[in-house]
Amino acid sequence: MTDFAIVNGLTLHYALNGVVGGKPLVLIHSLGTDLRLWDSMIPRLSNYRVLRMDLRGHGLSDISNASYSIHDLTSDILALLDLLQIGRAVVVGISVGGLAAMDFAIRHPDRVASLVLSDTASKIGTAAVWNDRIAAVSQHGLESIADNIAARWFAPDFAARQPAIYRGYRNLVTRTSPTGYIQMCEVLRDTDLTSEVRHIQARTLVVCGALDVSTPPQLTRELAQAVPGARFAEIADAAHLPPVEQPIATVDVIVRFIEENADVR
Repeated sequence: MTDFAIVNGLTLHYALNGVVGGKPLVLIHSLGTDLRLWDSMIPRLSNYRVLRMDLRGHGLSDISNASYSIHDLTSDILALLDLLQIGRAVVVGISVGGLAAMDFAIRHPDRVASLVLSDTASKIGTAAVWNDRIAAVSQHGLESIADNIAARWFAPDFAARQPAIYRGYRNLVTRTSPTGYIQMCEVLRDTDLTSEVRHIQARTLVVCGALDVSTPPQLTRELAQAVPGARFAEIADAAHLPPVEQPIATVDVIVRFIEENADVR
């Protein structure tokens, strides 16, 4: 089911799938996408209670009235979990969703049974990179960057192999709210959890597409080395969005980790 909830003064769109009473699993999407990013994985997660949400300014969720921080995203996640009476959960985040998952695990360790961080880092990009992107979107709109973003999301031959999916995700970029996109770019620009990830207590898996050029495997390996006891896994033939490009391989490695490590009460 999909539904709406008012948390922290914003209406958030969310979806609940799977079985009532199943292990809670929270999936947090990336910049310029929405909860549909995980669609291809959902059938293979039918034994879990899966919560997905559209982050602020994305999908059908409200756009924030002002700039916000990674802590506000964390607060949204916590408020939605409380509203839905979900206690400890396995938290999975990709890209900026991974940053939110890290921050959530640092600030609310009692609510995280285990943690999966996909194609992310404790610091993603530089201030100059994000300021350039903000300027481009502000001056020329999302259409001006859509080709470059879509090309970075997927392996070089993906557009030829899966043209409909490629075009669909390019459309998703262009139809995102420019304000919502820019605000999330500001979050990415201003967030650096490098000194904090060593405090993560949850058992952690770091996953990366082998062909990712946005958060390449070497960067994500460094994240895995910084988080105490974290494991690392590469997804072959995938770039920045393995849940779209290689959903079966991605869900298999995640489920294997959850079943070996999660202790959800």
